[in-house]
Amino acid sequence: MTRQPLKLAFAAAATLGALGLALPATAALKTGAVAPDFKTSAALAGKTFDFKLSDALKKGPVVLYFFPAAFTSGCTKEAHDFAEATEDFAKLGATVVGVTSGNVNRVAEFSKVECRDKFAVAADPDKSISKSYDSVIPVVGYTDRVSYVIAPSGKITLVYSSMNPDQHVARTLAAVQALKSGK
Repeated sequence: MTRQPLKLAFAAAATLGALGLALPATAALKTGAVAPDFKTSAALAGKTFDFKLSDALKKGPVVLYFFPAAFTSGCTKEAHDFAEATEDFAKLGATVVGVTSGNVNRVAEFSKVECRDKFAVAADPDKSISKSYDSVIPVVGYTDRVSYVIAPSGKITLVYSSMNPDQHVARTLAAVQALKSGK
């Protein structure tokens, strides 16, 4: 997708939101729900592989975060923040994976450049994963900015939805810490 249609879509979303027309970032899946399993193409350090949620959960909790589009300012900031915190998540046994509606070539580049080779990014070109997590922005159709923490049991322990990328890492890290400490 070229930058111009993406800019127009985000401008439309901002305009609708400013008018109060139902664009708050919200997620339908709630804490305690079972996370839908999925398998998709992902990339880590620019190299593609098959990612399956249930396989990742066998290793520990999963921080699954959805973001609108690779190489946009908010998504780049969020990727940098998650990259900086990857070691903290790993010490707690957690896997971080980002999901966006881009294609696998685009997420491969994003995983290398903006995720700094630290965590995987999954492609969701048909938005089937995003839809199963109700993480699609109504009207605009792009992936919403929603973060989930999923326990190894498959239950969702945190849902944080905000188009502002600033608190996603702090909130998910706190939730993984609470999960690990049994709180």
